[in-house]
Amino acid sequence: MAAAKRAPTATWAMTGRRCEVAGLRIAITGGTGFVGAHLIEAALAAGHEVAALARRDQSPRDGVTWIAGSLEDRDPLRVLATGADAVIHVAGVLNAPTREGFEAGNVTGTLAMLAAATAGGVHRFVHVSSLAAREPTLSLYGGSKARSEELVETSGLDWVIVRPPAVYGPGDRETLELFKMARTGVMLMPPPGRFSLLHVDDLALLLLALVDEAAPSKVRFEPDDGRPNGWTHKEFAAALGAAVGKKPLVISAPEAALRLAARADRLVRGDKARLTLDRAAYFAHRDWVVDPEHVPSLGLWTPVIPTAAGLADTARWYADQRWL
Repeated sequence: MAAAKRAPTATWAMTGRRCEVAGLRIAITGGTGFVGAHLIEAALAAGHEVAALARRDQSPRDGVTWIAGSLEDRDPLRVLATGADAVIHVAGVLNAPTREGFEAGNVTGTLAMLAAATAGGVHRFVHVSSLAAREPTLSLYGGSKARSEELVETSGLDWVIVRPPAVYGPGDRETLELFKMARTGVMLMPPPGRFSLLHVDDLALLLLALVDEAAPSKVRFEPDDGRPNGWTHKEFAAALGAAVGKKPLVISAPEAALRLAARADRLVRGDKARLTLDRAAYFAHRDWVVDPEHVPSLGLWTPVIPTAAGLADTARWYADQRWL
């Protein structure tokens, strides 16, 4: 398999934000992940300086100061926060085999970053959560994200919480499996339901808009691609098919089938299983559409990437990288 190149962000005009302040120093966690990598690209394009936490050595880059460490390391977090105008906390655990894994990555890690921000004199704290936090008893992931939000809300900082829906774009390995399925001509989807979508570059622009001290604070936002009432699973499957030049047959799997598939994945891949019972419960939920009352105002941010075009661009990127 060919080595993956950095996911491009320059394809789209950066017009979806209203962050008038340039030249800030922004501390970013999760900068080597899917969302974080796009966020760093957008921050640099906007004229900001970035300090980013990284577990492994990274190539030197103008405008980026890499801080070696993790959320478990107090000293690197202190260095990361020192001198920063704002923190954007992206890092978290999306999939884990146990409750403890989610707790460590999403709750304890958030608490550590909040402590570092407080000690470093940073006031603006942008926390990337998930729509899953809306249903904390449905999944271990959602419960851990809800608890992380509680910590942020009681931190005393100038906070804002962003709950993204399903996020896609170049470099994402989560939706890659769906693109691969679409190319086969048959798509096995969750039970009938609706959900919202957002391109990763639009999410990055919102996060940057929120570092501005004039932006709203002590609020939760649920951004999406602007499609009223989101997408049905069949509509999304058809859009994915169009992105790869197919008209797939869509089969809605009952929740019991998803659970059975999760158990099979655990038997085959163990702790590296991608479809866990926790994720099966999340996928089977029928309503992951953003709440219109929590969508950011047009004066603050608006999505600029049409989903059909964004999916097609993502499919081309996957093909270029030979991921498909």
